[in-house]
Amino acid sequence: MAASMYIVVEGEDPGYNIFVNGRALARHEDALEKVALRIGARPLIEFFSADENSLALLIEEGAGNQELMRKLPPPQWYSAADGLSTVQALVGHLERDPQQLGSEGRTVLEELHEYREVLLKTQAKGLRWHLAVSWR
Repeated sequence: MAASMYIVVEGEDPGYNIFVNGRALARHEDALEKVALRIGARPLIEFFSADENSLALLIEEGAGNQELMRKLPPPQWYSAADGLSTVQALVGHLERDPQQLGSEGRTVLEELHEYREVLLKTQAKGLRWHLAVSWR
């Protein structure tokens, strides 16, 4: 199963494309967390939240537990500015040496650039966001 970390924007349809593949980010999440902590940025994974729809998809894909649905806290939403702060810090650091994440360093960097674009649009619209994870 391949995991993907993707952006969810609050509301039904923000009016712009929020799709980012996010598979390289998911594969390198541990390394990205270490980089973020080392450079004094908030780790991306701290922006994770699940809502009923996300959890239902996980259960449908065989990666979740139906019992969790009843215990799920309300989704947490974060400001786009906070997410941009983390993404900008990671981009700035990784642009100097993308190979620190191995052969996929450039792919991770490309996905972070896509995150930045989505978060800039999210900020411009005054919307909030969180990360979700999908296993396919």
